[in-house]
Amino acid sequence: MVAEDERHELKMAKTLTNEIINAAIDGYEAQKVRIDAQIAELRALLPGGSIEAAAATARPGRKRRRISAAGRARIAEAQRQRWASLKGSSEEKAAAPVKAKRRLSAAGRKNIIDALKRRWAAKRAAAAKAAKKPRPARKKAAAKKAVKRAPASKKTAPAPAPAATQAAG
Repeated sequence: MVAEDERHELKMAKTLTNEIINAAIDGYEAQKVRIDAQIAELRALLPGGSIEAAAATARPGRKRRRISAAGRARIAEAQRQRWASLKGSSEEKAAAPVKAKRRLSAAGRKNIIDALKRRWAAKRAAAAKAAKKPRPARKKAAAKKAVKRAPASKKTAPAPAPAATQAAG
């Protein structure tokens, strides 16, 4: 009976109930508030530190500020102006001389076409010359001469071993 009671107590000690978990969370949050207050005091001791600034950083659960659509539009416009100043305005680009696009003259085009025609004509002539040239005939391999073999003789029984070897064995 004693062993069963000990097992039951150990089992109860190992299980965490919601009450125990909530109590642990409350304890840790209290420690966090104390630590944050101590950090704020230490920051106030630093040169240039103030108690208000330290208290402002210690506020937990501060709501996030949202920006209005008009504010986002002002930020976007300012960014566009910064990019324009870095890249150069469109007026400066328009003032820059535009380089004329290069064009192929009729004479240059004719020269290129003539050169291509000459190359293709030379290639066709080389192909025709190669087709007309007779290929060298292949030499046929010489027929192997059949080697005549002597007719197979009857196999003879092996010679008897010397008597001395038989006696030793």
